[in-house]
Amino acid sequence: MNQNNQFNKIYEDNYHKVFGLCLGYVSGNEDLAKELVQQVFIKVWENLKNFRNQAKLSTWIYRIAVNTCLQELRKKKKYSLTIEIPDEIDTEVFEKEERFKAMYHCINQLSKENKSIILLDLEEVSQQEIAEIIGISYEALRTRIHRIKDKLSKCVKNE
Repeated sequence: MNQNNQFNKIYEDNYHKVFGLCLGYVSGNEDLAKELVQQVFIKVWENLKNFRNQAKLSTWIYRIAVNTCLQELRKKKKYSLTIEIPDEIDTEVFEKEERFKAMYHCINQLSKENKSIILLDLEEVSQQEIAEIIGISYEALRTRIHRIKDKLSKCVKNE
């Protein structure tokens, strides 16, 4: 398989998960998340020849995504989610948007490492893989995820 075909397969297999991860880092701002995904896959393309198969390819891509998102947040400091409300509001959609907004607000209050953990968990990355990405033991990760979810649950309920 040539490099273009290999990259296209990697892109197709990982785009949605990387997009979801980036979306979480930028509080639901889809345009910014798409820009970050583009940056991630440019880095993947540029460094694919250097990938040494010491970890799963998806783990390597997630590391690039997490680092790219954190670098962008350091540059811009903080993003906020704004929702444009039309004259006629579909209350069910509005309430769902408000819940997402509350969840992103609570996620943004987490430490950088805990934010990475929960965003990867929300993208259904295996806990074993998250532990590798973050660099902690599987057992420590399971405990951390439980604590993070408790904290987020309390935060969202208090909103």
